[in-house]
Amino acid sequence: MKKYDVVVIGAGPAGYAAAMRAIDFKKKVALIEKKQLGGAGIHHGALWSKTWWELSREANMLRKHGDTLNTGSVEFSFKNVKSEVRKAVKERMEQLEHHMHNINVSIGDGLFDFIQGNARVIDTNQVSINTADGIETVWADYIILATGSKPRKLPNIPIDEEMVFTSDGLDKLESFPKSMVILGAGVIGCEFATIFSNFGHTKVHLIDKGDRILPFEDEDVVKVIERNLEAKDVLVHRNSRLIDMRKDGDMVAYTLEYTDGSKEVFRVEKALVSVGRVPNYENLFDQTIDIELDNRGIIDDRTQTSISNIYAVGDITADISLVNVGELEGRYAIERIFGKPERDLIYENISTIMFLSPEVAGVGMNEIQAREKGLEYKVVSIDYSCIPRAIAMRNTQGFIKILVTNDDSQRILGMRVVGEHASSAIQAVALLISMDRGIKELAELIHPHPSIIEGIQECGRMLLGKPMLKPAVLRNAMVCKTYTNGKYADLMVS
Repeated sequence: MKKYDVVVIGAGPAGYAAAMRAIDFKKKVALIEKKQLGGAGIHHGALWSKTWWELSREANMLRKHGDTLNTGSVEFSFKNVKSEVRKAVKERMEQLEHHMHNINVSIGDGLFDFIQGNARVIDTNQVSINTADGIETVWADYIILATGSKPRKLPNIPIDEEMVFTSDGLDKLESFPKSMVILGAGVIGCEFATIFSNFGHTKVHLIDKGDRILPFEDEDVVKVIERNLEAKDVLVHRNSRLIDMRKDGDMVAYTLEYTDGSKEVFRVEKALVSVGRVPNYENLFDQTIDIELDNRGIIDDRTQTSISNIYAVGDITADISLVNVGELEGRYAIERIFGKPERDLIYENISTIMFLSPEVAGVGMNEIQAREKGLEYKVVSIDYSCIPRAIAMRNTQGFIKILVTNDDSQRILGMRVVGEHASSAIQAVALLISMDRGIKELAELIHPHPSIIEGIQECGRMLLGKPMLKPAVLRNAMVCKTYTNGKYADLMVS
């Protein structure tokens, strides 16, 4: 029986990060994967879907600026686009495989083993692996669970990954459908609504049980996204409940019931069910393993489970399900096991991106979250129309919004950016949140010109009472308010 310092089950972003960090500590590690290296993060998740999004964004720009660029009407080949997406996935896969298979050559000492097979924890130190060559059992001082998640399925919906899809099955599409319904108006559902509507070949329907999409986001953010989706002929079913979905010949028929009690039937070519993901822990443990878990995932205390030498990272836990969070947790677990982390594992300054139209980036709290915590705060925002880089890009749709504490320290609580280059604008704020610092540092930085992040500087100046552009003049483009006692009030700025 082979013995290891640590066995990592799952070679997605969290598991791969954990294995590589263990090598830094010169520990002998086995990384086990039953399907594909990279997990859903590469093959059906972040890399795959965001490549689709990037191509769709460029397609939409060609459609939007066709007259200016003299390109006229443009048709897009699904086959060619899909091929380019697969090239991106293959490129990342080949890089990871080359890296992994040369670890022992470059670093030496035979520290790393990659095992292809289906792993099962049979006791607190042993893992059984069903490989192509039979069953192998390995022993480890520590075990890290990183088996990820899979799309949630709903009863009575005929998911066949041919007409009714989950995100894991969309790669089987062979052409742009003429029409598609998406069940679920959260991030993933809205991202795919954006992707398919950007190409202009698909009439997209989006089912939303509430009165607006993205219910966890601030209303000003959502309004921009909803307006853009509907401008691309996306039909948003608000205040609706799906009561039936069935295959009807070569179409998918679905019935909605609205809050007023009325019902309506629609027919589309394809359907996408996007109602969240569930952790992968079926058949992962022998029945003798008493590990705490619930329907949200394995319960952990800063990656350590109820069994002291077994850790859990990434989507299998009830923590935030993001690639960057999974990688952070994987590295943190190894540091906690074999060393002492320099910093505690915190989630307050995690940066997020929603690949919509336009993209939305955020860090820290939004206004909904601040109110839920009973906080009073100052909020400032500046429209992209005030930012030279946005004007140069010929796309001034969007805004930057920053929340700070309603006191003299003006400690940063959070930021949202809606618009082009949004994801490039948030990292400095994420750092300041983690350092528990105020807005003054941002206002005094010299930002590159022209750049979107100059809008952040102007927000800082507003809070300090010395903006270059005056909110009293540009009332439709600049906001500077306080939120106290459940009410907004203008913050007097020169």
